[in-house]
Amino acid sequence: MASVTEVKKGSVIKRNGDLFVVTLSQHITPGKGTPFTRSKIKSLTTGKVIEETLKDNETVDIVEVQYCNMQYLYNDGSFYTFMDNATYEQVQLDADTIGDDAQYLKDGLEVVMCMYNEQPVAAELPRKISYTVKEAPPAVKGDTASGNVQKEIILENGLKVFAPIFIKEGERVIVNTDTGLYVERDNS
Repeated sequence: MASVTEVKKGSVIKRNGDLFVVTLSQHITPGKGTPFTRSKIKSLTTGKVIEETLKDNETVDIVEVQYCNMQYLYNDGSFYTFMDNATYEQVQLDADTIGDDAQYLKDGLEVVMCMYNEQPVAAELPRKISYTVKEAPPAVKGDTASGNVQKEIILENGLKVFAPIFIKEGERVIVNTDTGLYVERDNS
């Protein structure tokens, strides 16, 4: 048994005799009252997604899983396909399992795949990913008069983010996958 605070995205837990993969986990400390964790868990047998609120004094049964490095290949409309870097074996995850992380996927992206009984149950993306800017409207003279001005840019995978007005098409930028926000230029 483990503390609720140890539950994170990608963890596999046992609840009521069924196995669930954690697809979202937010630890919340309110001003008054006890801290708690709000999470979404997906059943590995039925695929049903459940929202749960767990108090910090509760315990959960975290199941042992394996992690391996994989590379994102493509999306066929229903499934996202990944390849094991060591064995070249391919595995698939459905859109519900990938969730909001799908917007950050791009060809060749390295992820950490969570495996349970040799089956993929979750993909962990890097915290920061570098993208090439596909579209960026030009800056207009006088835009900087109001201070920190940003514009919406479109990245190579179609993702839209707000970035400083000096960012141009063809440049590389880094995006935080936890927040979806522009971090900095990628000068590497």
